[in-house]
Amino acid sequence: MLTDHWPLAGLSVRTPRLELRLPTEPELAELAEVAARGVVKPGTRPFRSTWSYGTPVERARSVLKAHWRSQADWTPEEWALVLVVFADGRPVGVQSLRAKEFAIRREILSGSWLGIEHHGRGLGTEARVAMLHLAFAGLAAESAISASFTDNAASVAISRKLGYLPDGVERDNRHGELALTQRFRLDRADWQPTRRPDIGLTGLAPCAELFGISADE
Repeated sequence: MLTDHWPLAGLSVRTPRLELRLPTEPELAELAEVAARGVVKPGTRPFRSTWSYGTPVERARSVLKAHWRSQADWTPEEWALVLVVFADGRPVGVQSLRAKEFAIRREILSGSWLGIEHHGRGLGTEARVAMLHLAFAGLAAESAISASFTDNAASVAISRKLGYLPDGVERDNRHGELALTQRFRLDRADWQPTRRPDIGLTGLAPCAELFGISADE
């Protein structure tokens, strides 16, 4: 089985509303179609990377390449876990977490996107909650970082709602124009009181080595 050689394929985080896990190849193709139909509202530029502003073909191919690249480039010293968000059993977007030297730093940086037809349903918040459960309850992280352009109201609102604290402002280059990026930080001690008992995590122990941690953590 694939999980015998690549246990990340068996990792899953479940909430009453959604599931985060790696996709099968058919599900990855369906996710690409979600991206092709649109990720951002016309006239807005919430992301630093440009893939979401391309043509439908460019968006779909970018999603495929990002998934394959994250798997191919994985090392315990630097990894990017690009989990697909499944709602009602169908792919609706991505919730990622990435880290460098996680065994020492115990800090992750998250990112996400949802297909435009799934905006406004609370799925972005729920996916972030599930990701934080994986990071803190599963991987024993000490801090979770999020960064958003200050005019990305949806992302900023999720961070504030979930108890992140401001962690500095950076002057950034957004496609040739000045933009401000707000960093947010959520520490383990501040997350612990909000920990939800209705979130399930399976398949993590066999993945510990890939994250650079002990299976006993």
